[in-house]
Amino acid sequence: MMNEWPISLSLMRLYPKRLASAVVGWAAATRLPRPIKLPLLRWFANRYGIDLIEAEKPLDGYVSLQEFFTRRLKPGARPQDEMLPGAINCPVDGRIVACGRIREGTLIQAKGLSYSLRELLTFMPLPEHFEGGHYLTLYLSPKDYHRIHVPIIGVVQSAGGMQGELWPVNDAGVAHIPRLYERNRRAAWVAQGKGHDEGLLVACVLVGATHVGSCVVDERWLDGRRLPKNGALEIPDIPCAPGDDLGLFQFGSTVILIVGGAKADAWAPEKDEGPVKVGQRLGRYK
Repeated sequence: MMNEWPISLSLMRLYPKRLASAVVGWAAATRLPRPIKLPLLRWFANRYGIDLIEAEKPLDGYVSLQEFFTRRLKPGARPQDEMLPGAINCPVDGRIVACGRIREGTLIQAKGLSYSLRELLTFMPLPEHFEGGHYLTLYLSPKDYHRIHVPIIGVVQSAGGMQGELWPVNDAGVAHIPRLYERNRRAAWVAQGKGHDEGLLVACVLVGATHVGSCVVDERWLDGRRLPKNGALEIPDIPCAPGDDLGLFQFGSTVILIVGGAKADAWAPEKDEGPVKVGQRLGRYK
């Protein structure tokens, strides 16, 4: 109920979330004047505890806040765990905030709040293939590395975009806003497992948030096309491997990793809460 929300969330009903997110995105992408660039980037890094040692470039090598925020890491900074049978590796740096089985098309957002798999994957083909599978919700804070990587050996089959609202996806938002993930702007990417991952189907859903209007799917998967704002693209089985670029966020948000397919019952998570890094194995066949 509205009167149970924290005051900060109640005030968000009045806040122009889409306009503010567009303005923040524009400001972040603007080239910073040299006299303020280093002080501002250094303040931002210190404010959020960002590990500059891992960054691909020195701080002076970034021309805007957005370029710094979407920075790459040095080669080898995120090695992939061994690909055992059914192995799914983590696509992001972040924190697992929810994990469970998909029952009757329902996922759990937080205690007392659920949401619909079919609505989450609006426009994407065959969401029923994830029924009975698993989901892991991965939250990225501002300090985290914000590129998203492929978690599976396989072929990419589809990608889509869904316009929506831009509510915050922090702890307060997750605990109080009904159907938060299916309401917010998002993009989805789906791959069929091959080799060690034969029998699995994996979806990565990139969920936007306040001041995070852009959920970017890497151009490699779009084959020269533009990701629809509301719709899906069929992708002609482009091969993918763990660690490949999948996409990125411009500022922090959430990835929902969904594991389904014919062998989903044989798959089990090895980690269901706490901090994770790109390349860390999240689960495999039992």
